[in-house]
Amino acid sequence: MKLLLSFAILFSCFINSNAQTFKYAFVTDTHVGTATGEEDLRRTVNDINKQTDLDFIVVTGDVTEMGTKLELKLAKSILSELKKPYYVIPGNHDTGWSESGGVDFIREFGDDKFTFDHNGYRFIACASGPYVRMSDGHIPRDAVIWLDKVLKKTSATMPVIFINHYPVDNSLDNWYEATDRIKKYNIQYAICGHGHSNQALNFEGVPGTMGRSNLRAKDSLGGYNIVTMRKDSVLFAVKKPGLMLEHPWRKIALGKFSASSTGKIERPSYEINKTYPQVKKVWSYHAAANVVLTPAASNELVIFGNSIGEIEALSIKDGSKKWVYKTKGAIYSSPAIADNLVVLGSGDGSIYALQLNTGKLLWKFDTKAAVLGSPVIDKGLVYIGGSDNHFRAIELKTGKERWTFNQVEGTIVGKPLLYEGKVIFGSWGRHLYALDQHTGNLLWKWNNGNANRMFSPAMCTPVAHKGIVYFAAPDRVLTALDANSGATLWRNKEATVRESIGLSEDGSLIFGKTMNDEVVAYKTQATDPGILWRLNMGFGYEHVPSMLIAKDGEVFFGTRNGVVYAFDPLERKTIWAHKIDNSMINTVNVLRKNAVLVATMDGVVSLLNIK
Repeated sequence: MKLLLSFAILFSCFINSNAQTFKYAFVTDTHVGTATGEEDLRRTVNDINKQTDLDFIVVTGDVTEMGTKLELKLAKSILSELKKPYYVIPGNHDTGWSESGGVDFIREFGDDKFTFDHNGYRFIACASGPYVRMSDGHIPRDAVIWLDKVLKKTSATMPVIFINHYPVDNSLDNWYEATDRIKKYNIQYAICGHGHSNQALNFEGVPGTMGRSNLRAKDSLGGYNIVTMRKDSVLFAVKKPGLMLEHPWRKIALGKFSASSTGKIERPSYEINKTYPQVKKVWSYHAAANVVLTPAASNELVIFGNSIGEIEALSIKDGSKKWVYKTKGAIYSSPAIADNLVVLGSGDGSIYALQLNTGKLLWKFDTKAAVLGSPVIDKGLVYIGGSDNHFRAIELKTGKERWTFNQVEGTIVGKPLLYEGKVIFGSWGRHLYALDQHTGNLLWKWNNGNANRMFSPAMCTPVAHKGIVYFAAPDRVLTALDANSGATLWRNKEATVRESIGLSEDGSLIFGKTMNDEVVAYKTQATDPGILWRLNMGFGYEHVPSMLIAKDGEVFFGTRNGVVYAFDPLERKTIWAHKIDNSMINTVNVLRKNAVLVATMDGVVSLLNIK
């Protein structure tokens, strides 16, 4: 009997060890939409199909260059030629400039995250943004909630492989939400893309591997990695289409994970809050998904949308939830309130008008693509742009279209400026537009001469004073245009102002947030004034679009690392700073100088009180 039992145990071990031997293809950064992206991916798909010993394929993001519907459809059609199962997550190129806010990616590939089991291993992959605008990588709030559910169903002994587009380090602003979780389980290793090169990495004791881009770059062929899972180790080797598999360049031991110390573990610091104790949270609410917009406020309610399509209303008094309305697409449109109605757009292609106090739908205007732009309401009309190359004026009470302009190049994701009978807005199609506010006729359009859409004046809300329009595109240049003709008056690039500007209350100054530590000021005038003054506020490297809001003699703005700042523009000194979390702060809603409504990309909505 003992002999039979021993044989059964040995046979079971033999079966399990054999089950753990398999191969898969690790493809990343295909960038369909670039000059060689399509051809390089087709070659890789054909090459993978010729190999009979691969079990599946994982594609770890930046599938496309700009995340457009056409690019995604093309990438999906190429990947659909694979003869073995494949699994895909988006990267920053699929979401950061997405005309649908990531909705089209999910429609094409089914989801932006996945998990599956194979030969005793559990593979878990999350999306990582950013979405619609420039910011750090960020594992979405809804993906973190999903990850918790997956891990809860995972035994402590089951070997786990974690997959992300970004490295699981501080290139993700909330990397610790992943590492703190996976290190509690039998994590074997993590794989990622983003860096376009093969690299051996370590994520707080978790072995990490970055894969090369599938693009050929300066070579004649692209390439990918073949991952060989053996009983005690995993091997990574480059495979170029049509050529022999190269020798493994990376080997990781497999076995029971033990969290080992890799030196000091970095975590976000909230010490700055001790420096300014006069700032207190009245309340804080954590939504179930990312909030990448500016919440609106009435006397009683705070209204905002999130990336899983929910419109939520909270009590402005205590942050308690009052109502929820569900749309069918991600929301990146900052709501506007007027006449007891709240209006905003959704990635499902519709513009919604809801009763402010109840959330009941009054009307819905359907377009042919996602509506990521934010509305402005004036004299009973809603002015809003979408991803269908249209900008519209819609009657607030009825939802009927008053006029439409259908010649917009690219996606509208920003908030328009109404100024002297004009509607002024930008898009990810290179241009800034000025339309007649009453007819929708084009008055002028402007571009910076750069053919690259990534430098479009899309995310900066323009400001204007005495016939001059001011804005800053991602080209890091502050630009002044004649409001009537669209003619360029001056362009100043001394201070690397990137998308984030604001106008003083008296209109005499433009404030700009630079990409390193400083806020700068310029006089509003028709000739290049140069920088009037600089204020070092010590916020470090900075690149997220967060407009500077002047109110009651102070100026307010947010940063990429979750800190809100206020400064005195006359005395040129910091008044206070407060860290909410470690993700991007959206443009803040300043109710008054001692009450500021803040939303972060991680879905935290807070009301701050300043004594």
